[in-house]
Amino acid sequence: MRENFKENSNITIIETAIFSKDESKKFYSIKKPSISKLKKHWASGIGSFSKEHILNHKSKRFNVSEEDIEEIIINCLSFSSLVKKFNITGIKKLMLDVEGSEYDILNSIDYNNCIIEKIIFEKKHLDGTFKEGNRLKNIRKLLENNNYKLTDIDTENILAEKLSLV
Repeated sequence: MRENFKENSNITIIETAIFSKDESKKFYSIKKPSISKLKKHWASGIGSFSKEHILNHKSKRFNVSEEDIEEIIINCLSFSSLVKKFNITGIKKLMLDVEGSEYDILNSIDYNNCIIEKIIFEKKHLDGTFKEGNRLKNIRKLLENNNYKLTDIDTENILAEKLSLV
């Protein structure tokens, strides 16, 4: 990432994950040698705080197992700590695809402290792997109560647009 964005002086790379609170957590991802074994290039993009979430992606065509998964400890920063650290008062577009952790992150945001014009988030894992239910309903209600209009982009993602930028 540093190499890809080295020419952009307005980008700050921080080596941390965004979560609902400041802490260190176990993070699971597909081991590099397993990506070619599993024959799915997108396997390199699967990472989660839940090992079960990755294992639940198992199918006929994606035969992932415990041996394919590595665990590391990563530092997490809450959204509010991130906003405070960099003195962020507004965000044009926030995109979340964090394999089910969208619920925790969206619930932790102080929508009055930082005005976010658009939020795009993955909904398909909010209530478990490939499940939608009460947690998704709660997020919809939270965003609507914070003056967002919600639109399903497709079967996996939602666009939330701030109705008034006060």
